[in-house]
Amino acid sequence: MRYDDDAQLDASEVTDTRGQGGGGPAGFGGGGGGMGGGLLPLLIGLLFRGRSGKVSWVLIVVVVIGFLAFTFLGGGTGSSGSSVAGAFGEPGGPARAGTSELASECRTGRDANTNPDCAIVADINSIQAYWAGGGYATVARTVRGAQPRYTNIDTVFFTGSVNTRCGSADSSAGPFYCPGDDLVYIDLSFYDQLRQQFGAQGGGLTNAYVLAHEYGHHVQDLLGTEAAVRTRQGASSDSVRLELQADCYAGVWMNHAAQPANGRPAFITEVSQADLDGAVDAAQRIGDDYIQGRLGGGTVDPDSFTHGTSAQRKKWLTTGYTTGDPTRCDTFRTNDLG
Repeated sequence: MRYDDDAQLDASEVTDTRGQGGGGPAGFGGGGGGMGGGLLPLLIGLLFRGRSGKVSWVLIVVVVIGFLAFTFLGGGTGSSGSSVAGAFGEPGGPARAGTSELASECRTGRDANTNPDCAIVADINSIQAYWAGGGYATVARTVRGAQPRYTNIDTVFFTGSVNTRCGSADSSAGPFYCPGDDLVYIDLSFYDQLRQQFGAQGGGLTNAYVLAHEYGHHVQDLLGTEAAVRTRQGASSDSVRLELQADCYAGVWMNHAAQPANGRPAFITEVSQADLDGAVDAAQRIGDDYIQGRLGGGTVDPDSFTHGTSAQRKKWLTTGYTTGDPTRCDTFRTNDLG
């Protein structure tokens, strides 16, 4: 995957807090608080006051570490879910910092082709340009009560730990979207973990898929989908359907990534089959069954699924990519998840 050398990057869509630290979040890391290997669960229910002013349960979605923490903590049974949820620290304010250095380094697509940080900026710009440029409106017309338009949000780069309105997290949390902040959070070392621990091929589109999945959760938040989630575990649970839909939304963006959007030229010049294969490979390696069977205790327990199987994640990512239509991503109204 390559970026248009002349594309104008907007680093203001990134808040860079790396190197600032945030203090050790309560109950995290070092095996403290019962956290096996310092890893967090991927699905944590938290209370926050949403746009409507009503208190509602929402999900913090951690992109692609899937069910790993549950597996390490409870042999894939999900029995440790409630205690692990308590490991999140007290909610605080969202991380904020200047991005002047990033803005000076990441000006054009030419920078994105040589600087990995700038490539992430370009990915974020591209993803949000698609949703703001009509992608969100397409699906919002089909959802009663959806917010009328897409709103751009920042991605926060952090190292070590970060405080959010959803609680405190460290880098072992992986990437996640916090609805309380309307922010996506990522420690960029996660991309190394995805290759080294999960065995993913990696690559530019794989990195972008991670973020596109999280921005898919922002779309779900605007649509009201996330707030309507009720069942948190199980092969056909709302949680699984939410994650598969976010994969589908990521695939939809991939379909449009090399096209102009929201009045701006395309940031990405092309998405090759090899790029797509790498993203699909990553999606398959974060399926609940793959993580429980290959990286956990070896026992696959569908009743504890939160993100979907490898086959399901492949199906819905490719559904989004092949159709390019976000209305085809309604995982909540089908009995065939794959």
